[in-house]
Amino acid sequence: MPLSDVLRRSILAIPATSQQQVADAATSTADEVFFDLEDSLAPSEKPAARTELIAAIQDHDWEDTALSYRINGIDTRWWYEDVIEPLSAIGAAVDSLIVPKVQTPSDLRAVETLVASLEQNVGLTPGEIGLSVQIETASGMNSVAEIAQASDRLTALIFGPADYAASIGATVGSDEYPGHYWHYPLSRLSHAAASAGLSTIGGPYGTDDIAAFRSACRNELALGYDGKIVIDAQQVVVANEVFAPTADQAARAEEIVNRYQRAEPTEVAAIDGNVIDREMYRMAKRVLSKAEKAGIR
Repeated sequence: MPLSDVLRRSILAIPATSQQQVADAATSTADEVFFDLEDSLAPSEKPAARTELIAAIQDHDWEDTALSYRINGIDTRWWYEDVIEPLSAIGAAVDSLIVPKVQTPSDLRAVETLVASLEQNVGLTPGEIGLSVQIETASGMNSVAEIAQASDRLTALIFGPADYAASIGATVGSDEYPGHYWHYPLSRLSHAAASAGLSTIGGPYGTDDIAAFRSACRNELALGYDGKIVIDAQQVVVANEVFAPTADQAARAEEIVNRYQRAEPTEVAAIDGNVIDREMYRMAKRVLSKAEKAGIR
């Protein structure tokens, strides 16, 4: 399905080799499931994992769940076959590839060129498979504005906090930092994504503390994020709630849209004593669209 037609509040990450996690994911309420061929697998597991990925998608009913999988970085020996083997078998069922550790626009274009050639060779609809990129290094962060504009296939920027911390040599934990530990990189990604009309997705948060996870989601929502990588069913529920408008927010957005659209050319639309300008109208339409996709309106 086109990713523009679905919310990406919760993107459930699972190893492509775990049959139990695959079965659980097929019945979850996650907006999107991504199968990992990269960090969750040992080098010896990676070639066989492609076959298991194909079986995971073929053997389960994914209904309205968007499906993605993460290839290995283009600086590895695995990435080329990560694209070719699964897409040749189940490309019509894949909505997006996630490309890790993208550092320059040319990294993204290399994957784009291979995907385009493969679509043509195996009879897939040209341009149907999207690309999402993970920004996980200092070099990638420096180039993020250019990366965001590098491909028409690009659908989202995803922050990778663990590898980013290693890349910049971060030496303290978030609990010791006097402020929002990742405010700068999260904001930079959000700005780059918004300038290109892309979704922005927060990285995984490895904790059993659901209150802390909810707080992390709210911080990212406040910075313009659309969703978050999640790792279990509890996180799915929280992300789906936080990254969707409330019923009251949806109702207010609908009222703003209606008043703006019904205003006569010589009339100034307003709500609660505030003028409804074009930017307020556009923001309200975005909220209303999310509410409709979430089944709230």
